[in-house]
Amino acid sequence: MADGSGVVGGAGVSTAATSLAGTPPGGGGEPEVSDSLKTFGAVVKGFRKRAGLTQEELAEQVRYSVQTVASVEQGRRFPTLEYVRRAEAVLDAAGILSGAVQHLSRQPGLASWFRQWAKLEATAISLYTYECRVMPGLLQTEAYARAVSLNVPPVPDRDELDQRIAARLARQELLSVTRKPPTAFTFIVEEAVLMRDTGGAEVTRGLLDHVVGVVERHWNVEVQVMPLRQPVHAGMDGPLQLLETPENEWFGYSEGQENGRLITARKEISILQQRYAKLRSQAVTPADSLSLLKRMRGAL
Repeated sequence: MADGSGVVGGAGVSTAATSLAGTPPGGGGEPEVSDSLKTFGAVVKGFRKRAGLTQEELAEQVRYSVQTVASVEQGRRFPTLEYVRRAEAVLDAAGILSGAVQHLSRQPGLASWFRQWAKLEATAISLYTYECRVMPGLLQTEAYARAVSLNVPPVPDRDELDQRIAARLARQELLSVTRKPPTAFTFIVEEAVLMRDTGGAEVTRGLLDHVVGVVERHWNVEVQVMPLRQPVHAGMDGPLQLLETPENEWFGYSEGQENGRLITARKEISILQQRYAKLRSQAVTPADSLSLLKRMRGAL
């Protein structure tokens, strides 16, 4: 699994650790920097130059930042469908960009998709996560991340394990309230994940202490627990993530065994938003979830 949820070995730096290495275990993924994205960016750049526009001029006409225009041309950012539509109209690209981006979205490659998600995540203004397998990577402790990574075959060597955990913990800087603007986070986690006792009682105690501390220190973070018994449940299709960019565009991410997928289609994102809204209404409220976490910690 990739690290959309941030699970090492079981949903984060697991084979998403493969995203750190550049290709998934089977060896069939895209390289660290996606050649397809670089090619798409070169095509956009070619159309821009043919139109006699600078990056600044194109940015103004498509109503995106110059940084976004440059990142797309350099193959460092996955182009949104709205960006493609606007750029195609301005550059008179005759459907070429729309066709190319659809081909991009169908390409396999866990590593490249997670890297694109991580880049979007780094500047997101809001991030929604539902997780039913493990604690989301942004809320994991070092001990918990280590336990998860060692539980899921193939077992990594020491260097790979240390790399995974370092990457996991480094991402948690995203939670900081000193970022401008700070990202608004909501996490919905299944109670069963907390009851699994991954790594043993001591690791679980540390995890619960950590999550409680994060919620109490970070006004931009909400955590909701989905009750173990919940007859009406909108998350039956598995974990999901949604994020909003500074341009107020939305992306989704889903992952499973040995695969991950960046979601850009508006219809799919709308469906995920509907499901997440349902999940929030079905989970325990943030205040009651905090109380529940403290009671679970006290019971250990």
